[in-house]
Amino acid sequence: MAEPQLAPEVFDRAIVAIALTAGPEHRLVYRNEAFQELFGPRSLNVPVGELFAGPEQEGFVRTLDLVLADGTARQVTTPHTLGGAGEPDHRHFVYSCSPVSSRHGPGVLIAAIDTTAQVHSVQDAERLSDERLHALERYEALVTAVSQLVWVASPDGSMTELVPGWERLTGHPWRDTMDEAWLEFVHPRDRESLLERWRHALAGEPSKFEYTYRLRFASGTYRHISVRAVPVVREGELVEWIGATADVEDRWRTRQRERLLAGSLTVTASARPEDAFAAVAELVVPDLTDACTVFLLSTRQSTGRPDQTIGTRIASVARPGLPPLPALREQTFRLGPAALRAVAERTPVLLTFPPGEVPPGVVPEESARWLAEAHATSLTLLPLVIDGTTAVLAAAATCQDGPPPGAGDIELLRDVLQRTQSTLSQTLELQRTRQVALVLQRALLTDPPTVPGAGITARYQPGNRAAEVGGDWYDAFLLSEGPLVLTIGDVSGHDLTAATTMGQLRAMLRSLAYNRTRTQTPADVLTALDRAADGLGVGTFATAVHLHLTRTGPGPGPAWQAAWSNAGHPPPLLLPATGEPRFLTSAEADVPLCVAPAEPRHTHHADLATGDTLLLYTDGLVEVPGEDLTTGLDRLLAAAHHARHQPLDDLCDHLLAQVPDARDDIALLAFRAL
Repeated sequence: MAEPQLAPEVFDRAIVAIALTAGPEHRLVYRNEAFQELFGPRSLNVPVGELFAGPEQEGFVRTLDLVLADGTARQVTTPHTLGGAGEPDHRHFVYSCSPVSSRHGPGVLIAAIDTTAQVHSVQDAERLSDERLHALERYEALVTAVSQLVWVASPDGSMTELVPGWERLTGHPWRDTMDEAWLEFVHPRDRESLLERWRHALAGEPSKFEYTYRLRFASGTYRHISVRAVPVVREGELVEWIGATADVEDRWRTRQRERLLAGSLTVTASARPEDAFAAVAELVVPDLTDACTVFLLSTRQSTGRPDQTIGTRIASVARPGLPPLPALREQTFRLGPAALRAVAERTPVLLTFPPGEVPPGVVPEESARWLAEAHATSLTLLPLVIDGTTAVLAAAATCQDGPPPGAGDIELLRDVLQRTQSTLSQTLELQRTRQVALVLQRALLTDPPTVPGAGITARYQPGNRAAEVGGDWYDAFLLSEGPLVLTIGDVSGHDLTAATTMGQLRAMLRSLAYNRTRTQTPADVLTALDRAADGLGVGTFATAVHLHLTRTGPGPGPAWQAAWSNAGHPPPLLLPATGEPRFLTSAEADVPLCVAPAEPRHTHHADLATGDTLLLYTDGLVEVPGEDLTTGLDRLLAAAHHARHQPLDDLCDHLLAQVPDARDDIALLAFRAL
């Protein structure tokens, strides 16, 4: 934006002598009536050094050089001899020199005050120069604030003068009866904050006031303008404010573009697309839009009908002050004509409508109800191209009394959102990888068998921390001679390798357990698994609990007898029907699998009475980042004790719900003696 230029004609009738020079030679290009009355006729386009010759004027010319060189205002006091018909008139002057830019180019604005009387008599000077010094202060303030619109306000903030320019900016004439009606031209979002800041400035110690807000121009669009006001204080008392405004839209938009585009680089890929897309929406709310909803697009084929493009709401963000957003429940909708046009043409589409009256087919019904409640007045549909395909549609809403976005806003919205395509591509790829791993894992995790005299329930809950799936697994099956086998395990890592290794270890353990001899213990089975994994090169660090349950038959005594071996896994939890819950720990701590295959392993025993419950689980149930493991174990113990008499399904759901940050996968296997 071009630098504001001074129009010197505003000083034509000023009571202070004003002159304007241009260029390094300080050519005189303007002098007002007061200047000519004081110094006589002076030719224009002649260097000041020639017009005011004499050795006493050398300091004055040097001052002009300095002002033009470094752009700093200065004052200089110098004597001057005025020629006339009679005796020469010797006078003293104070010159206030300020750098300016006018239609003649860079120059210096000179305000001259005759201080001869002050030199001769201080008392006379105080009486005669008061009004002129006040005027000098006023015009110096005007020079510092000169811009497209200049105004003067009284100490209480009431507008007293307005240099022409308001009608040129807004298309409406200024009227003395406007009072605060001028606020109608200020953007609705900026009115309250502008008034609050101005009132704060009026109530406090007088100091320079600066603020940037949006003003509606004659074109009907809002542009950012900067207002700057300087208090004029005389003898310690505020007498008025001199203010100016400047159009800073281009500078503001450049800075905001740089900031938002830089922010787009901080959005990182996530296993949960909801997180990544919410981060993208947060980039533009509330700076560019009031609310932003992101939809993943897919194609659904219907028999006898053309393919349908379906949008699934995956993230929503709204600015403070709007109604609560509806919960994410994978709301889907079939794209209507406007959305289809945006997707097909890969270009933004702006829809404007009466407050709350959203056209059908633009967003899901639940989102449309929210937009109606928020009194939305416009929607901008922005397609995002990812890996060559329009995979995402963002809907940016203007709500309440906000005006629709301008072309510049829409272009910036598009640039910011599209800048994140690489990150979103990674997120979608991670999601696809995760889904493949989940399919593999769930295919391996079969349902527990139905066993007379027992209840068995299993749960598997994927973690929410990364795109990968872990190596957690559970297993439950009956051996040919009758014992029930329960296994819980966890392979280190969170990727497809961990999931496939888990499948191999699970299958090997199944085979070894099923073909064991009658005398082999759970410890023997884990030892055989460890050696086989090491010999076949399958092994990676893993933990497991392998448990055999044998029913004792009717009569007094325990209903089931348990024998288990623990390879570095969290201890099983026993919930007696009566009595205190306890973890099944032992003095012998066996190492995890695939660490030291030759190390001996131990088998432990426990009895289960009717109504007793045994829980096997992976570390995701008790480990929370930043928290001591003991805290997680205590939380599990308390939660299990509280819900131990609930049905097994309810008990498992209750335990999963108690995890404060389920970042890791969780496998849970519950057995109850009946």
